Amino acid sequence: MPSAASSFNVVHHFSGCTSDVKSTYTAILRAARRLGDVREEPKKTSIHLVRNSAFAGIATRKTALILTFKSDADIKSPRISKHEQASTNRWHLEVRLEKPAEVDAEVVGWLSRAYQLSE
Repeated sequence: MPSAASSFNVVHHFSGCTSDVKSTYTAILRAARRLGDVREEPKKTSIHLVRNSAFAGIATRKTALILTFKSDADIKSPRISKHEQASTNRWHLEVRLEKPAEVDAEVVGWLSRAYQLSE
C-alpha cells in the first residue's frame, strides 16, 4: 500500500497559481541543480529540496512562493521575512519570491550555503 506522502506530487502545488509562481520554482530548481544532485520531495504543504537532508522548502501561494532555507547563522537582509532559530547552529529563514528574476545571486548564494549544510 502506498504511503500518504507518495500521494503528493509537485504539479499539485501549482494548481491555482500564476505562471510566475511555477517559473520562479523552475528558476530555484535550476539554480539548486547547478550545485549538485537535488531531489524534489513533495509534501502536503510544501516541496522539499534534498541533498542528503532537506536544505530548502518551497510553499506555493497564488501569486508567490515562500522559500525557506537552512543557515548556520542568522542573515540580516530586508528580503528575509522570517528568522527562526531551530537550534544553536541552525536557522530557518524565509523569503517571498514573486518572479523568476528574484532568484538572483543573493538567493543563489543562500541556496548554495544551505546545500553545503545538508552534506
